Amino acid sequence: MDKQSKIYVAGHKGLVGSAIWKDLVSKGYTNMVGREFSELDLRDSTAVRHFFDTEKPGYVFLAAAKVGGIMANNIYRAEFIYDNIQIQNNIINESFRHNVKKLLFLGSTCVYPKNANQPIRETELLTSELEYTNEPYAIAKIAGLKMCESFNIQYSANFIAVMPTNLYGPNDNFDLERSHVLPAMIRKIYLGKCMMENNWEAIRNDLEKRPVENVSNYNGNNEIAAILHKYGIDNNSITLWGTGKPLREFLWSEDMADASVFVMENINFNDTYSLDNKEIRNCHINIGTGKEITIKSLSELIAAAIGYNGDIKFDATKPNGVMRKLTDPSKLNKLGWKHKIEIEEGVGKLYAWYINN
Repeated sequence: MDKQSKIYVAGHKGLVGSAIWKDLVSKGYTNMVGREFSELDLRDSTAVRHFFDTEKPGYVFLAAAKVGGIMANNIYRAEFIYDNIQIQNNIINESFRHNVKKLLFLGSTCVYPKNANQPIRETELLTSELEYTNEPYAIAKIAGLKMCESFNIQYSANFIAVMPTNLYGPNDNFDLERSHVLPAMIRKIYLGKCMMENNWEAIRNDLEKRPVENVSNYNGNNEIAAILHKYGIDNNSITLWGTGKPLREFLWSEDMADASVFVMENINFNDTYSLDNKEIRNCHINIGTGKEITIKSLSELIAAAIGYNGDIKFDATKPNGVMRKLTDPSKLNKLGWKHKIEIEEGVGKLYAWYINN
């Protein structure tokens, strides 16, 4: 990519998209374009076509997606498969129609089977059944990476699919119903500390910025306490979903952005596969740390960063999700990229960002 190339970052206000935008600016790129949802609904094929006809980007980062944690994935199954497939279809097809030089499609490691061999290599794709709770989202992402692969094989496009592990960082989603595990835990434990300290001013400030369902700083203390209790936040304890035993890998979003720009600058489709089996498969690239931590240990790490001394309980009647999901990032490591931020540093950085935002 040239520094003056027109680059479209789809989802530029989200966790990953905003980090990619920031990384591009830091590296001297000057011609980026983005649209918020209110300006462009990426599910609308006519609107997306008009956008590409008008802007004519040369490079595309497809970071837009409907995302969420176990609860959201399990409740909104139809939206997670429909919305994501619509977004992907529209952007990938228009990128092909406009001869985009390179596209980066951001998927997820949930594309891998729930019983995949660990650590998970790219070759584990489609070897057995998916985890039930996020199956619709995973199928959408598999469709996206296969679209990229198919356009590359048939039309010599240069669409690269990357599968990042669990991401966290600035501009994360802290909604207690729809967020991923790490930001949800930070918010729960922070609010739990405020409850223990009877710090209603801090609780109200938090709810002013991020209401929970329809409860905000305007509600009474009893109403606020009731909604927080619904999400496992009480005076002297926090209750989290599952047993605490699942192992998870986490990648700082700004590391993910650095990896994404690295791939766009240095890696082409023909670098992602070999023809040993005379079939072009598993061309996607894992992005991760290759390190994991239990949910219980993560909660203790967050509690220490926040200064929370209450009980942390686990509700084993709630789903764990897949018990282990550790990526093997050796393919990308061999291509020249490795992560920098470890989880201990990242938790502190994200908590500081949350308090300041």
